[in-house]
Amino acid sequence: MHQPFYFQQGESPLLISMPHVGTCIPEGVRVQLTPVADDLSDTDWHLPLLYNMAQELGASVIHAQNSRYVIDLNRSSDDTNLYPGQDTTGLCPLDTFAKQPLYPEGKNPDAAEVQRRVQQYWQPYHQQLQAELERLRAKHGIAILWDAHSIASQVPRFFQGKLPDLNFGTADQQSCADGLQQALAKVMQNHRSEPAYSHVFNGRFKGGYITRHYGQPERNIHAVQLEMSQCLYMNEAAPYAYRPDLAAQVQPLLRDLLATCLTWAAPASGAKK
Repeated sequence: MHQPFYFQQGESPLLISMPHVGTCIPEGVRVQLTPVADDLSDTDWHLPLLYNMAQELGASVIHAQNSRYVIDLNRSSDDTNLYPGQDTTGLCPLDTFAKQPLYPEGKNPDAAEVQRRVQQYWQPYHQQLQAELERLRAKHGIAILWDAHSIASQVPRFFQGKLPDLNFGTADQQSCADGLQQALAKVMQNHRSEPAYSHVFNGRFKGGYITRHYGQPERNIHAVQLEMSQCLYMNEAAPYAYRPDLAAQVQPLLRDLLATCLTWAAPASGAKK
């Protein structure tokens, strides 16, 4: 059995989480799914490659190996709806973003199967994520969690029209200190290189379970989610090819944003040392 996540430990107070990049579907789950699952269309494609500056910045990195069709690591284990009243996908999604059924009629996973996936795939990821945040906080006096996501720029099920390029979520300023959000906003306001990227804080995406659960600014653990439009760095149509020419344009901005997190954290980290 393959490891349900990849983990690389770093030395800075920054942890980058990528819960939706996985493309593996264990055979025991695959046999339950319809063929539409094989397209993996709702994957946050290529983010480990896009965030190739993580090691240079000393960041720890954790990312899923399994597809979100197996289990969604950015949902609570009790499947609480993150956006009450809005259409969302659940802990074990029953359909794709395009509302294509992932299971044959009458064959949705039962409670026992969902719990099996929670124990086998969900819990290990979250145990490692929690442990690393606590390690970073103990070492530096502060930890910053950057939850990295991407999505097609147009998904009518979830939002009308075209999504802004960069969608920052801080649970309406509850998952991180105001100062960190202000520092990130300043980076975006001062960004002058071409192309210009549109952005919003706490718009359609306010942060999922990971951001909301682990962001505890009162304990000096600060969490920010970034949901990027995939058109910034890849082709949005199958086979979802990475576009190095596009990626090279947005990567300096990503690096600036991550470096800003570290600069903002430095006073607390320095005090700890």
